[in-house]
Amino acid sequence: MSHLQSLYPVAVEYTKSKVWEDLYRYLGSKEHPPTMEQYFFDRRSYLEQIWLNVWLNKASNQIPRREKKEWLKNFGHEVEGVERKLINHLFRNEIRAYQPFDTWSWARDRFNDQDEWLEIYKNARKQFLAEEDEKQKQGEKLRLLQSLDVFIEERLTEDYQLFYLHTRAYIAKNLEKIISTQPKYEQLELFSLEIPLHNMGYFNAADYTTLATFLGELTGDIRKTRYRGRNLYQYETYEIIFKQFVREIVYDKVPAFILAAINKQFFHGSVSARSEMLELAEIEALLKDELPDIVLDFYSLIKEEYVDELLRLATVSFDPDIHEQILLDDLAKREKRKEEELAAQRKKEEEKAERIEEIFGQEYQPRLGSDIRYVLHIGDTNTGKTFHALEQMKKASSGLYLAPLRLLALEVFDKLNSDGVPCTLKTGEEEKAIQGARHFSCTVEMFHEKEYFDVVVIDEAQMISDKDRGFSWYKAITKANAREVHIVGSKSLQEMVCRLLGDADIEIKEYSRDIPLQVEKRLFTLEQTKKGDALVCFSRKRVLETASRLQNSGFPVSVIYGSMPPETRKKEMQRFIDGETKVIVATDAIGMGLNLPIRRIVFLESEKFDGTKRRRLTSQEIKQIAGRAGRKGIYDVGKVVFSSDMKWFKHLLKNEDEPLQSFAIAPTSAVFERFQKYYRELAIFFELWEQFESPDGTEKASLAQEKELYQVIRGTEVEAKLSLMDLYGFLHLPFSTKDQGLIHQWRDTMFAIVKGEELPEPVIRKRNLEEQELSYKAIGLHLLFLYRLDKRLEALYWEKERAELSDAVHESLKTEVKKMKKKCRRCGKPLSWEHPYPICNFCHEKRYERW
Repeated sequence: MSHLQSLYPVAVEYTKSKVWEDLYRYLGSKEHPPTMEQYFFDRRSYLEQIWLNVWLNKASNQIPRREKKEWLKNFGHEVEGVERKLINHLFRNEIRAYQPFDTWSWARDRFNDQDEWLEIYKNARKQFLAEEDEKQKQGEKLRLLQSLDVFIEERLTEDYQLFYLHTRAYIAKNLEKIISTQPKYEQLELFSLEIPLHNMGYFNAADYTTLATFLGELTGDIRKTRYRGRNLYQYETYEIIFKQFVREIVYDKVPAFILAAINKQFFHGSVSARSEMLELAEIEALLKDELPDIVLDFYSLIKEEYVDELLRLATVSFDPDIHEQILLDDLAKREKRKEEELAAQRKKEEEKAERIEEIFGQEYQPRLGSDIRYVLHIGDTNTGKTFHALEQMKKASSGLYLAPLRLLALEVFDKLNSDGVPCTLKTGEEEKAIQGARHFSCTVEMFHEKEYFDVVVIDEAQMISDKDRGFSWYKAITKANAREVHIVGSKSLQEMVCRLLGDADIEIKEYSRDIPLQVEKRLFTLEQTKKGDALVCFSRKRVLETASRLQNSGFPVSVIYGSMPPETRKKEMQRFIDGETKVIVATDAIGMGLNLPIRRIVFLESEKFDGTKRRRLTSQEIKQIAGRAGRKGIYDVGKVVFSSDMKWFKHLLKNEDEPLQSFAIAPTSAVFERFQKYYRELAIFFELWEQFESPDGTEKASLAQEKELYQVIRGTEVEAKLSLMDLYGFLHLPFSTKDQGLIHQWRDTMFAIVKGEELPEPVIRKRNLEEQELSYKAIGLHLLFLYRLDKRLEALYWEKERAELSDAVHESLKTEVKKMKKKCRRCGKPLSWEHPYPICNFCHEKRYERW
């Protein structure tokens, strides 16, 4: 049987039911019974039309589209590819004549008995009058409800305190039950579901003051929440539970009280039909705006209630008068109690502020040796500042050179030893001891104030303002233990150093370029690259892409970027110096102390990512890099050219350097010694460091890496077994926490240390350049641990491994760079070098498609 055939009898029965409904409406509205003929005369049009309406609607809506199309095909209609709307329209037209049901004739036959007709009239009239009576009652009810607004507002105001007393009693009972029967769990981050809850026994009411101090406790259950359309799961706190308690009691008590008051006011408490006109649900509907506000208000009040007062209240049976007196007594005592608590809190904060000042404040005042002579070498890049300072150090009986980069420390180490001055290299990752050496070349972080030297040279001292590393320069400048201290930096440094050194013996030597710097007038394109050019951009990816493009155009290229192994960087520089390569492509690492025979500096970009955001280059950064152009005896004019923003670049290049306004400060061993007199947890240390207001002209180090690594081992046996100073020393190891692999290596090594196990060896992979560089960093981190743990013999082995890896990186650069292609960051599709964006057009358009 088709759907059409099975639907037909259903439509017929439904049509008959519609006739019965019409008959009841018609007869019920008449005060006296009309004749059958009168009904058929008045309703003929309806009876003749009702079948067609019912049939067309049911057939259109309930017959499947496939069957409609088959039906239309039988009538010669073309249906393939025709829209649904047109199919329905054609089907309705064709179906009109399908076995029409004669409603008129059926009704005449069905309703032809006069006695039955009168019985139908009685029933219809009775139903009609009942419906009219209900409408009248509903109308009266509506008018009553509309008149109740003022009354309800008055009752809410008058009984507000009573409602709160009920809420307070309800909360007190539930609190007493929870504290006496439920377990207390150790506090965790709410979304840390991977960490199982630790049962710590039962609650101790004395641990809490107000209810608000209790609400953060965990219930032990997991709760589903919605965030930006996603289901998230978290541990549940009692804050959720008590909000629900307040809502329960308010929605239970307030509407019931209001309903009782209305019955009493308007119906005098009689249990008549009229007194049943209003129902609880209708009162709740009237209070739909007020109830949420009452819940919020009561919850705010209940959080300020004291836990011990609520627990005492839980033992008292509810009586409005007694509970009101208890509340008044508690409020009276609460004012005095709050004053005492505020006084105690103020005292605690004052003591804390005094401790913060004691721990941190006295540390950041310069303490200068009275007999130290200071020489300040200031000037532009490439003016011989460092050279002249090192000449003085070479003549001294002992000396210390402090560099911003391991590469520069290595360069000075090689230079001094080649000049016949024995020099030892000391960085966090390596040591090269030279027998009989009294000169040291180190990274600035290796400075130790207790060691005495005849001459100390502090290079690139303008980095004192660096927010993360600047404090190392501050310590070196203000706490150097020497006969003579040479401070090398940009002109912007002078004012700050003079302020720090105060009345000390200071000689200022200013340097200027012997070689003029000339800005070319035309914007640069890559086709204009010439021998002796240094092309500068600000990401490893852009450096390698540019180098690949040049190599494929026939230019031998050297490459320099920040994450490159220093040994590789040195070899790449030497290739350029020896003429093996004609062009160098580098990041801004080229601007720090690297003396190369550069004819022209080319700025390929005007923005860089500084670890937080992309921003435009500063005047000092542009000068630092541009100053590398020119080399006496090779290029007597240093040239600078830009690929964009010519006017802006030239303006910044001519600008006078603004004096440094602040320098960075960071925790010291003395700070930790004072801290340990009062506390034992690093979490408290980080909290106090945040609260410490650094002195004028200083900026606190963010300690972002230290905090990030601390979260990895917080609450573990690593924190339990290591002293504060040792733990902080490991947190402070200089490596990049942007690489999750290094963080995992750091964590595994930390656990091995506290368990007394062998340190896990770094993972070495050499399949491509990227893997080799990551492996180099992994060995570097391993060496940091080895030297810190004084495992020097083992460190020698890994230094050899790293040297071999550095050679591999150097060889990979020669081969892989040429093979590099520019690819879409999303789909990997090859892009032309001229394509200005990191993704292809297809991926760009796909991002904005509407699904």
